[in-house]
Amino acid sequence: MAAPAASGFVAGKGADAKLGGTGYAKLSMPIRSLALAAALILSVGPAISQDAGSSSASRIVLAPHRAVYDLSLVSSRGMRSVESARGRIALEFTGDACEGYSMKFRQVTVLESAESGSRMSDLRMATHESGDGRSYRFRNDSVVQGRTTSVDGTAERRAGAPLSVQLRTPRRQSVSLDGDAIFPNAQMKDVIAAAREGKPMLQMKLFDGSDDGRKVYETLAVIGREIKAGEGGEVEKPARQDGVSTRSRWPVTLSYFPLGRADQTPSYVLGFDVYDNGVSRALRLDYGDSSLRGDLVQLDMLPDRSGCQR
Repeated sequence: MAAPAASGFVAGKGADAKLGGTGYAKLSMPIRSLALAAALILSVGPAISQDAGSSSASRIVLAPHRAVYDLSLVSSRGMRSVESARGRIALEFTGDACEGYSMKFRQVTVLESAESGSRMSDLRMATHESGDGRSYRFRNDSVVQGRTTSVDGTAERRAGAPLSVQLRTPRRQSVSLDGDAIFPNAQMKDVIAAAREGKPMLQMKLFDGSDDGRKVYETLAVIGREIKAGEGGEVEKPARQDGVSTRSRWPVTLSYFPLGRADQTPSYVLGFDVYDNGVSRALRLDYGDSSLRGDLVQLDMLPDRSGCQR
């Protein structure tokens, strides 16, 4: 996948984005795959039961696509405020409900501060989720101050049992987590199903393999009113193409909380407009002390030749 250069960033094949320039320190930021919003953002009473192929979610068809978003600073708060930010998110989402869904994601972000100088984070994630939402493979790599941290593992959902996580790195370990947690693509289907039904809020527990691969998050999705095709004002040029321009979308704000602390301030908040096929635009990433926006600069709708009828 090739994308126009912006702020020194160039997207390579798939979701591989490279940052030009030198002299940047690394800054770790929470990995929150866009599949949760776009497939992620890519990676949304739960609408998915222990049987992850429930009726409302099974009718949602997530579209294979590649997307690139340019990041910029919206606001900064606190004593160590960020003065400017630039970056890029690139993702590739493929698969279907029969063969499962695969996602490659990369986010490179540079934050500028008079106190701490330039700091850069380089985060990558690759996942595969089964079509029935019962199994999940994940690998996360982050580079901070020249040091690479990797988390690699699998997770399985079984009715009436804890969520079983098998980690390969950073060390081999078996972990049992909250059995009510679902995976990112199942979450996205739930969000779209709730939006179609006009539900304003949706609570769910999520496991996406981020951070250390041992965490389940409480999430709250606040869903705005449907914006039908042609409504809601001007959108980015990539969002005017076939595959999204004739579809409805909904503004969604998705807050993430530590497990059991949903009544407190969220760890971070992800906002986006999601189309009924899982494609997203107008990203908003709130990390507490800083807030970024992501503008859709490239969207490639990929052919779906699977013939899957699920």
